[in-house]
Amino acid sequence: MPKRRLLATAVAFIVSSAAQAAQAPPTTATPSQGATTQTAPVVTCALGSFFCPSRPLNFNLCRPNAMLGFYEPEITKDTSLRETAVTDVHSGIDDGNVGGVKVESPEPDVYHLTGGVRLERADQVMRADDVTYNSDSTAYDAKGNVRYQEAGMLVSADRMTGTTTPNQADADHVAYQLLQSRGNGIADHAKVMDPQHGRFSMATYSTCDIGNHQWEFRAKTLNLNKDTGVGVARSATIRYKNVPFMYLPVFSFPLDDRRKSGFLYPTFGSNSYSGAYLTLPYYFNLAPNYDATVEPGFYSDRGLMLGGEFRYLLPQSNGSFDLHYMAHDKGPDQDISGTSDRDGSKQRWLLQIANSTNLGDGYHFGANVNRASDNQYFRDFGNDLYSSGVGLLSSSAYVTKGGKYWSAALGADDYQNVDAGLPNYVAPYRRWPRGTFNFNMPVLSWLDAGIDTEIVNFRKEDAAPVSPGVPGQVDGTRLDLAPFVAADFQGASWFVRPRVEFRNTDYRLNTDYQHYNYAERDPSRSLPIANVDAGLIFDKQTSLFGTNYTQTLEPRLYYLYVPYRNQNNLPLFDTSEMSFDFWQLFTNNRFSGADRQMDANNLTAALTTRLLDDHGVERMSASLGQIRYFSDQKVQSPLVAPTNFAGSDYIAQLSMQFNDDWRMNSSYQWNPNRKPSPYLGTDGQPFEQGHETDLATVQIQRRIKGDGIINFSYRYRRNVMEQFDTSVVFPVSERWRALARWVFARRDVLPVTVPGTGTFNTFTFSHRTLDAAVGVEYDSCCVAFRVLGRHYVHDYTRQTANAIMFEMEFKGLGSFNPETGSYLRRAILGYQ
Repeated sequence: MPKRRLLATAVAFIVSSAAQAAQAPPTTATPSQGATTQTAPVVTCALGSFFCPSRPLNFNLCRPNAMLGFYEPEITKDTSLRETAVTDVHSGIDDGNVGGVKVESPEPDVYHLTGGVRLERADQVMRADDVTYNSDSTAYDAKGNVRYQEAGMLVSADRMTGTTTPNQADADHVAYQLLQSRGNGIADHAKVMDPQHGRFSMATYSTCDIGNHQWEFRAKTLNLNKDTGVGVARSATIRYKNVPFMYLPVFSFPLDDRRKSGFLYPTFGSNSYSGAYLTLPYYFNLAPNYDATVEPGFYSDRGLMLGGEFRYLLPQSNGSFDLHYMAHDKGPDQDISGTSDRDGSKQRWLLQIANSTNLGDGYHFGANVNRASDNQYFRDFGNDLYSSGVGLLSSSAYVTKGGKYWSAALGADDYQNVDAGLPNYVAPYRRWPRGTFNFNMPVLSWLDAGIDTEIVNFRKEDAAPVSPGVPGQVDGTRLDLAPFVAADFQGASWFVRPRVEFRNTDYRLNTDYQHYNYAERDPSRSLPIANVDAGLIFDKQTSLFGTNYTQTLEPRLYYLYVPYRNQNNLPLFDTSEMSFDFWQLFTNNRFSGADRQMDANNLTAALTTRLLDDHGVERMSASLGQIRYFSDQKVQSPLVAPTNFAGSDYIAQLSMQFNDDWRMNSSYQWNPNRKPSPYLGTDGQPFEQGHETDLATVQIQRRIKGDGIINFSYRYRRNVMEQFDTSVVFPVSERWRALARWVFARRDVLPVTVPGTGTFNTFTFSHRTLDAAVGVEYDSCCVAFRVLGRHYVHDYTRQTANAIMFEMEFKGLGSFNPETGSYLRRAILGYQ
């Protein structure tokens, strides 16, 4: 035989092109003789992970593939050897029958081989019962049980004819199997016009078991162009259980990793406010560094909506522009709580812009803009089970620059209320503009000095109604300066960290400040802040349940001194009381933002013990602490009264995870003091609280049956809430998983302002479901689907809505409605 390309190369090209046309990016796998291709075992998400990644494609449920019966694993996988390798002709075992190859040459340069012909060249092997080859014209005719193997695929055909120079071929009744991505299919006829162009007639593609296609992609003709990386299918259908459910007269698709314009998978579902909906996105591959997606959609209760996204990637800048627009909303403005700001408008829209730009010389610009037409938008159009719970849209744009010891930023922050049950004045102040400068430089090896600065202009687009004698939501500017000196002394088992700073905050209110019940236009506050943080670390070896651990004992003291300054004349721009927890024992302010600085003469005492295994992994941690007040805390704000007691709540927390199958976290706060409540009781009268539990939480996570998980949590905060949150992913069988989540409130309290008084009443919901979801997942060799229903509270007034989502995935092709997976990963801790 002459040293020429293997006879089956032409058909191999056809099969390779078709496989790339229909498949998504493949998962790498290693075939084994007589067994199907399988993915690596799924690595379960670590317990306690806040957000677990999606599970990779898993073909482990597929049956052994009959086509692999002629697969030879010992053949090299190196395709680069083809150009220099010689094509060898062998005789030997062929499907269990031993026979020799018979070679005849009826004419010059014509060879006729029969009797179990086997041709091998590098990674390529072709077998046939009968092969005729003309070495002068390079024409060949292989027929009778033709089988072909190369590094990435297996091919069988009844007959293949063509020439190797030029590379042209025809094949009848072709079947193919990809060894790395499980793609397989058949075609009545395959034709190669040249190495870059091919055509299939009556072709299919699927990743299911051969002979058992739960789904398949079928087309009357497939035209393939490897120059452009584009294929065109005509009279194309996608079928499930041999039932066509999508038909496209002309359908283009990519042959490789190059992006290609075309339709993406539709999204469909239903919710209480928009009815049934369907969207059909179309992708435009405009250039290598920018693209666009147009997404027309229809809502049965509201009408047509057009969405679009534009993405760009430049050498110094990248970002996206996303807009959804409905010109005429035929649905009603369901203003149940009287808070809608639609004002009768029929135009609905959502705008989202993201940008990151390198301006050069260390300067950087970043922007993230999110804006909706009205505060009812997400209630009406939140279709993905996650965005339906959005209550606040934030936007920002900043220019930043930093050096070795400093950083600076200048920009703006904006907020929009999109909670359908709240008035717009609950949205935080706009910060237009805002500038920061932070400097921290080591003076000595143990001493640092620096300054934290911030200047902000606060604006309120929708101010709350002004109550007599109560400070209102005035606009103004705030300058906050905090120079500091901090030292760090430490050894192997101890540390002492003193810090002193001086905080000065100045305001410039708008000229109508008196209308908002402020006596001064330029109030200010100046005070020193001093603290010392010190601790010891002891450790010893111990044994528990037959396992050796290192146990630590860590006593810690934190002293804080801040003199009192009356701050009732200062506005509240971005400040509120932070939740009291263990880490609040060691902070210098119980308020967020710069509008309030607490006074303090406090000493915190805390004790922590840990168990570390031989690998340094923390298996148990327990802490207990309290603040002792040497003087009363006098600084106050709404809902925060002065203190007149000797100590804070006792705070205890415990975390345990002695193996990888379960974990537990808990915290507990007990109030040893009695003090007036900021709320009014059910009888409208004030009452005292104390000598009781202020907060208690328990969270237990248990892994079951490999990839199953059970979560249980209990949350209690006195006079605010008492909730149970239970979720489960239960593997019913190898193919089925049940999903459920239930958030139940025994008590759910909303503070409501009493007009004209500045005090708060309470509105209490009892024994009510806040969120409930139930669904099932099915996973098979090549098809997976998920059905999920959800009943949930969607706004502050506790109005509820229902939603149903369905997701189906054809493995190796893509999925419909991928939003449900995103919701479940956020709703069920540990879900994959």
